[in-house]
Amino acid sequence: MQYYTYTFLNGLRIIHLPSDSPVSYCGFAINAGTRDEGNDEFGLAHFVEHMLFKGTGKRKAWHILNRMENVGGELNAYTTKEDTFVYSIFMEEHYERAFELLADLVFHSRFPQQEIEKEVDVILDEINSYKDSPSELIFDEFENLIFNGHALGHNILGDESSLLRFNSESGCSFIKRYYVPANIVFFSMGRIEMKKIIRLVEKNIENINSPAPANGRKKPEYIPAISKRKHKDTHQTHVIIGGRSYSMFDNRRMALFLLNNLLGGPGMNSRLNVALREKHGLAYSVESNITTYTDTGLAAIYFGTDPKNTDKALRLVHKELKKLRDEKLTTSQLAAAKKQVIGQLGVSADNKESLFLGLGKSFLHHNRYETIPQVFEKIEKITAEELLDIANEIFSSESLSTLIYE
Repeated sequence: MQYYTYTFLNGLRIIHLPSDSPVSYCGFAINAGTRDEGNDEFGLAHFVEHMLFKGTGKRKAWHILNRMENVGGELNAYTTKEDTFVYSIFMEEHYERAFELLADLVFHSRFPQQEIEKEVDVILDEINSYKDSPSELIFDEFENLIFNGHALGHNILGDESSLLRFNSESGCSFIKRYYVPANIVFFSMGRIEMKKIIRLVEKNIENINSPAPANGRKKPEYIPAISKRKHKDTHQTHVIIGGRSYSMFDNRRMALFLLNNLLGGPGMNSRLNVALREKHGLAYSVESNITTYTDTGLAAIYFGTDPKNTDKALRLVHKELKKLRDEKLTTSQLAAAKKQVIGQLGVSADNKESLFLGLGKSFLHHNRYETIPQVFEKIEKITAEELLDIANEIFSSESLSTLIYE
């Protein structure tokens, strides 16, 4: 998978992955998310992402909505703790149309006040809907617990008090700080030639010059493990167990990914699923997840169960973690774990949208793209000793925090 890159004098980076498909993809990845908000700006990064579609210097919301829809294309965006993505999927003949629209949204949004008032109501409904889902809400509260009030723990959606303070000036201020070429990657996949993409940038973006934002991100300080129980008026008990893990730049992250997949990945034969669901029927949903940030990470195990089974389920989880820490994988177990995760990654890579978004995220943070064969090669080199060391570091009983909704 040969890809092409280019960097303009204003700092904008491009990465393009050729594809034989008649469907093309392109978008902007902005190195700004929830953790870049000020103390009085909770939810502003996500709010700005919503408002990008509400008006620019030459388009109103209706024209933005129809620009790609009228030719059967899609226009999407999302915000994370550390970045924001704005992208489109379309038939290849509409590449220039998509690029021009996306460039207009990212670099020329206007944040009309009348649209802000409507969109605040939309996001407040989103927040209230989110609060009705304890299985989702508990993840955000757990991150806030683990990161001890640090910006990484903030809910991406923000809260009502902060949202009601936002206005046109708030959005424009955030855009001016972070939506600048030196803080952005344009990523693309399709049949178009790289030289044509470069010409489109030269026509629409090359003359935009703004200084790169100062990196004000501070690594969250370490805190001891903590256990917390909260009463929630729900049918099930919801539980998260976890703690800090590796950053996206740590060489051990791939081995941790393999270990997590073995423990509670999407496979029905994961150790936690077999122990809690298949053998004992204690949980319909049980999973473990790894989240990597630029300077830290999070490992978390989640399950929901009947309140009368909470203690038994907790004991089983800790039993599986102890086994992971104490028992080195045999040669056949290690080979099977690698084969499973390589197969899952291979299937995932066949999803073109997922592949495309991974391309943008990788280049935004690593300034390179790691191809699927390169990832497979790294997985094959992982040893059982390495997995045992990581299990004892990340899943040690004294480093794990617990949050329970009961």
